[in-house]
Amino acid sequence: MSADPQTPAVPPAQTPSTAPQSAPAPTTPAPTPTAPQTTSPAPGGAPAGGQTQSDQPSQGPVFTLQVETDEVNQIFTVTDKKGHFITGLRQENFGLLDDGRPPISVKQFTQQTNLPLRVGIMLDTSSSIRQRFQFEQDSAIEFFLQVLHTNDRAFIEGFDVQTDVAQGFTNNIDLLNQGIRKLRPGGGTALFDALYKTCRDEMLTLRETNSVRKALILVSDGEDNYSRAEESDAIKMCQRADTIVYAISTNISATKGKGDDVLKTIAQATGGGAFYPVRIEDVATGFRNIEEELRSQYLLIYRPANFKMDGSFRTIYLHALDQRYQVRTRSGYFAPKPQ
Repeated sequence: MSADPQTPAVPPAQTPSTAPQSAPAPTTPAPTPTAPQTTSPAPGGAPAGGQTQSDQPSQGPVFTLQVETDEVNQIFTVTDKKGHFITGLRQENFGLLDDGRPPISVKQFTQQTNLPLRVGIMLDTSSSIRQRFQFEQDSAIEFFLQVLHTNDRAFIEGFDVQTDVAQGFTNNIDLLNQGIRKLRPGGGTALFDALYKTCRDEMLTLRETNSVRKALILVSDGEDNYSRAEESDAIKMCQRADTIVYAISTNISATKGKGDDVLKTIAQATGGGAFYPVRIEDVATGFRNIEEELRSQYLLIYRPANFKMDGSFRTIYLHALDQRYQVRTRSGYFAPKPQ
């Protein structure tokens, strides 16, 4: 595959044994993901410096040291123009710009087909989808049966004017099934409020020692008639929580409505996709497409140039050098603020 001379490839990944501390910035543009934060508590709560409990001073609390990092984890999907997932590509097949600059260096590039999943399914339980609700429930249960592996966890939530987490994070299919069956449709729709609150309370608060893939599956017609939050507020919170949103529309009318555009905007901004079944029975197909995508993604870890921990939004531009392929990823991320 020949690279476009105007668009240099992502710089090679460095390994601890051979890589310098920082590589010269490549001449290729490329986008970038959110800078994660890492926490390094002393093992077992022991004090630093090798002191034992007996010689540790009795006065004063023991503090946990928080170490910020400027490494960005970027998860993305590659498809051809017909929407088929493309796997097996290499780092040099992509160009990347983070806030308009190439990265300083790339630490890791892998195809993460088995990265543990942290998935939430948000089912619209407003009165507008009453006739379609059973298909939503059945499809969600089938999705869990197919996608959840040993190290994966999921939760189930219904929303109308309020959110109802019917089952929190678990790997137990029976509990998830019971949570789905508890939900009942009725009421207005506060879609943006629900998405904002879910990313803030369920995804942003996740504390994982290893890399995981966080995703929400939003099953709704996209209509909102009750939220106080704006669409942009909900998108920003998803980006802060490093959460990909996949949307499955329950609008099966012949024409696409405003709600379908809303679902597409949210999904694209977070690196996910929107699916539009032509029959309500085809909602299950949307779930199967998402399952395939979650197992067909890439992970890129890099150090951005001119990085500042100021809480600002940094744009990402990640693309395939081969124009036959399209990259789907989030549009940017928020840099952490100093603690």
